[in-house]
Amino acid sequence: MSTSTAIGRVSESLRSLLRGEMVLTPAVPVTILAPDETGGGPRRVNLFLYKVLESPFLRNQEWQVSSADPNRLTPPPLSLTLYYLMTAYANNDANLGNATRHEILGDAMRVLYEHPIVPSEYLAGDLGGAREQVKVVQNGLDMEELGQVWHTFSQPFRLSVLYEVSLVQLDQSAEQQRPMPHRVRSVGAPDVRAPFAPPVVESITPLSGPAGTAVTFHGRHLDGWNAYVTFLRQPILAGAAINGDQFQAVLPVPLLPGFYEIRVDVAHLHRNTFFFEVTA
Repeated sequence: MSTSTAIGRVSESLRSLLRGEMVLTPAVPVTILAPDETGGGPRRVNLFLYKVLESPFLRNQEWQVSSADPNRLTPPPLSLTLYYLMTAYANNDANLGNATRHEILGDAMRVLYEHPIVPSEYLAGDLGGAREQVKVVQNGLDMEELGQVWHTFSQPFRLSVLYEVSLVQLDQSAEQQRPMPHRVRSVGAPDVRAPFAPPVVESITPLSGPAGTAVTFHGRHLDGWNAYVTFLRQPILAGAAINGDQFQAVLPVPLLPGFYEIRVDVAHLHRNTFFFEVTA
C-alpha cells in the first residue's frame, strides 16, 4: 500500500468480499457505519472500524532503496493493524426473535473464515498492487472490550464479532526520502597487462674455479627483482637488486677443493640449485 487512503480501501474491500460471497436470499446489504448511525436498512451486515494500532513488530524497520529511484532511500512505512466490529441487523420475528440476525452473522463469519486473505478481485483501488496481503482473522471475544465499544453509543448491545485485519502499510511522503550515501569513491577499468612472467635462473658461469671466484647467474625476466644466494648455508648475497637478466655473487675464501652447492632464490618466486667445483 502506498497512500493514506489504504485504510478506507481495506474497509471497501471487506465490504466487497462479504457482498460477493454471502449466499443468503435475498442478498444482504453490507454497510460501513457506526452502530448508532442510521441508514442501510433494517436487514444488513455492518462493519465498524473501532481501533487502529501500529504493529510493534515492524516499528523499527530499516530504510529501503526506493523502487522508483535506486539512488534514494525511503523511510519504513507505517504498519497498522485494523480492528473491526461486525454486527448483523434484522427485524425481530414474532416467533423466532433474533434468529434472522444470527443467520446473517453466521453467513458473514463463514465468508471471512473461508477467505483469511482477501482475494485480489475484491481489493479496492490500489490495494491490488500492494506489496503485502490483506489478512483477516477473528479476534478472541473480549467481553470487556466489546462492552466498552457498545457503551459509547446510544444503541443497545447487539451480538457482534471482532476481527483483526493486517498488514496495512502506509508509505511516507516523497519529501521524507533521502539520497543514497556515496559509498563508491571512484569507478574505473581494471589495469590489464600481459601475462605474468616469473623470474627464472637457468645457468651459472664459470662452473669451476678457485675460492673467491665471482660467479655470474644467467636467466630470464630477472630485471628489477631481488636475489638471494647461499653457499654452505651461509648468505653470500642478500636481497641485491638485479639489473638486467644476470647478477653476480663472490664465493668465500678459503675453501678446500671439491664440489659445493649454491642455492639461488629470486624474490621468493623462483629457486634453483647449482654445483660449483672449487679447484686448487
